[in-house]
Amino acid sequence: MDIGVISDVHGDYNALETALERLEKEHQVDLILCAGDLVGRGPDPERVVDLIRERAIATVRGNHDEWFYGLSSHNAAYLKNLPVDWRGSLGGRNVFMCHGKPGNNMWGLYRDHISETLLNMMLSSLNADVLITGHTHMPMYVRVSRGCVVNPGSLYTFSSVRASSHTYGVLHLASLTFDLYDLKSQTVRPI
Repeated sequence: MDIGVISDVHGDYNALETALERLEKEHQVDLILCAGDLVGRGPDPERVVDLIRERAIATVRGNHDEWFYGLSSHNAAYLKNLPVDWRGSLGGRNVFMCHGKPGNNMWGLYRDHISETLLNMMLSSLNADVLITGHTHMPMYVRVSRGCVVNPGSLYTFSSVRASSHTYGVLHLASLTFDLYDLKSQTVRPI
């Protein structure tokens, strides 16, 4: 089973539409998951939320999703009711998804701040084989004995004071491997 993983869309409808089309047509994933921050900074938050809702993509609430100023009442209610954490059993694997860290969408996991021991303990306490996270805008894939942790980076392509990796990923559940794709060049990027 292959899972498309996106995060940190930040209101960039065109980037989201391109990523979803590639995930469905080129990568032919079985499911798409979103690690939050649908809105914030970008030009089309309303259309982004509409598309995520229309496609029924499982999504967690990012820190920017806490502030839904200017959205229609039905999209504001949708963001307000997104879970901070999501878990599911997919392809025989237990998957846990959050925006930042489990239980907290304001703080992120950075590669230089984690160890294999910490990740093994985290996966074990979550009873998960896979932890999907976002928030940092920095792609990450770490494989440890208990499973793996992935972050697809940030999707948006508009100019912003905050850097964007312009990336999304495909998680191969059978092998617990993760491929990262550059949204602008359509190439695989090393992690």
